[in-house]
Amino acid sequence: MTARLKTLLEPFLARRIALFGLIVVGVMIFAAIFAPLIAPYDPLAIDSLARLSPPTAEHWFGTDHFGRDTLSRVIHGSRLALIIGVGVVSFALLTGVPAGVASAMFPRVGAVVMRGVDVLMAFPALLLALGLIVILGQSVANAIVAIGVVYLTTTARIAYGVCLRLKAEAYVMAARSLGVGTLQTVLRHILPNMISPLLVQASFVFAFAQLGAASLDFLGLGAPPETPSWGNMLAESRIYITRAPWLLFFPGAMIILTAFSLNLVGDALRDRLDPRYRAVLGASRKN
Repeated sequence: MTARLKTLLEPFLARRIALFGLIVVGVMIFAAIFAPLIAPYDPLAIDSLARLSPPTAEHWFGTDHFGRDTLSRVIHGSRLALIIGVGVVSFALLTGVPAGVASAMFPRVGAVVMRGVDVLMAFPALLLALGLIVILGQSVANAIVAIGVVYLTTTARIAYGVCLRLKAEAYVMAARSLGVGTLQTVLRHILPNMISPLLVQASFVFAFAQLGAASLDFLGLGAPPETPSWGNMLAESRIYITRAPWLLFFPGAMIILTAFSLNLVGDALRDRLDPRYRAVLGASRKN
């Protein structure tokens, strides 16, 4: 293990539960990328003779009311979870960061933009996403936009606060006094110093995006019903909760486990990137 890799993994190695979260996230990403090769069956293949079969050696997670293999559908559901997570994080960063930085650098712009952000933050997250998905229509892309709008508000707020702090730093004020333009100041001095808090924010947005997507799917407003997703699986199987509880257990466990693991990774990244934590960690090594 190289010194750089060991430094990056230090917060995960120091806490086993954070390492567990990193492993779970890694397995989920691996399953999403190689789902067609890992899944034992076609997730859409119907076998009426095997419908509602309990977990067996042939179907490890059992089958649903159409006879479709639950394990294969859970594996393919991780692909949609990864797509939505990456899409929501990208949307939130690409819209929230420019809005927050522009608001901090230009107070008149900030007076308008931040009030709009405050209005959006006044709505409950799920209610706002539901309203947007009803307006935009049901699709995976629209679900990404709807959930992304919810979390661009917090991203914009974080970018706004960090940019205000960095704007008052001596090296930024020195650059401005030397005639460096606003765009160059942002690109050279502000954005590079915003990477750490934004990286932590991205990990938490990824986690909450999983819960938001599952909620929309469960309500029938997310991915199309035929698409293998954990939320759709819960929605389709809720009427069989007494006859076939495994149909709800496995996708529900994946949603909980993925969101929990992503939060653990976010906590570990925050500890790694927080200077106060590094100081404490360095003192503990000396002792």
